[in-house]
Amino acid sequence: MRDSPPGLAWPLALQERGQALRLICGVVAGVGLDQACIDGALLMGSFGEGEGELLSLQYPKPLPMRLDRWLVAQRPEQSRARIQKFIEAGYVRVNGVTGRAKTPLRPGDQVQLWMPPPEPLPYLVAQPIPLDVLFEDDHLIVVNKPAGLTVHPAPGNKDGTLVNALLHHCPDLPGIGGELRPGIVHRLDKDTTGCIVIAKSQEALVKLQIQIQKRIASRQYLALVHGVPAAEAGTIIGPIGRHPVDRKKYAVVADSSGRHACTHWRLLERLGNYSLLRFQLDTGRTHQIRVHCAHIGHPILGDATYSRCRQLPLNLRGQALHAVQLGLDHPIMGERLTFEAPLPEEFAKLLAMLRRRSITASDVARLPP
Repeated sequence: MRDSPPGLAWPLALQERGQALRLICGVVAGVGLDQACIDGALLMGSFGEGEGELLSLQYPKPLPMRLDRWLVAQRPEQSRARIQKFIEAGYVRVNGVTGRAKTPLRPGDQVQLWMPPPEPLPYLVAQPIPLDVLFEDDHLIVVNKPAGLTVHPAPGNKDGTLVNALLHHCPDLPGIGGELRPGIVHRLDKDTTGCIVIAKSQEALVKLQIQIQKRIASRQYLALVHGVPAAEAGTIIGPIGRHPVDRKKYAVVADSSGRHACTHWRLLERLGNYSLLRFQLDTGRTHQIRVHCAHIGHPILGDATYSRCRQLPLNLRGQALHAVQLGLDHPIMGERLTFEAPLPEEFAKLLAMLRRRSITASDVARLPP
């Protein structure tokens, strides 16, 4: 039963009085708290009780500042969204009064932040799924994800995911982020293979997400595509949003209805009617490389969603797209780290077949008439 906002746990006192609170507030499981419920909870003396951390601060600045923005600066290991959830749940007081995100702080204001422990996630179960670990320490783990492995649970796919495997490998992950995707910094599509980083602490999670947002982290991919681009390299800039007809797909859409997306590409090899391309992302939109490749007329081999079914020399389980390299600054130590994932067997076998076919076709073309 969950009566608290997603990602937050009720203090122990509230859990014990859960039935009374539901009668007072009319809270239904899965629905967020309204202000009356928050005030009712606080009047019952729950603020700061139970397990968690109570932080008392004094606002020192001469000019006013929004409560949520200042708290994020005081607790950089917490994301702004999570600080706002604390505020919405009534876990922040300014001069003894429940605060709001937009509450302006003035010199001398006394701020109390109650941070309960992350909400338990009983619906996530640890499963002994093998992991190809490229790197691991106390703060992060980098995995070479195989094809066919979904990153996190979703409706209709609640287990057998990378998260389930991670929970078995790293039992403390349920406490990170307090979300359905504990520790997940970025995503790879189900059939995309290669490097993916997972945080093992809240501080590492926030700092790694910032690196992705600010492009401090670098992500490079290899893909086999249909056709041969006319240029040696290029940049695809096209906002990505839901496909106007098929809502299960994404597409390059008008600026007003999509999110900015930028993909840099370079031609590595011409392979007859196919090409091997290397990509670097400036943004990380859903299906970004797949959508951009289809948009320029060079869809990825094996991509049943964004390319037509064409006869290939080797049957693929999914798109021939591989996250070959990941670069990032260690979120705690600061040193630059670079990880590379070897090509999966299926990708390497297809590439070798296309190379042999390309060489044979070249030899035939050089024969005299």
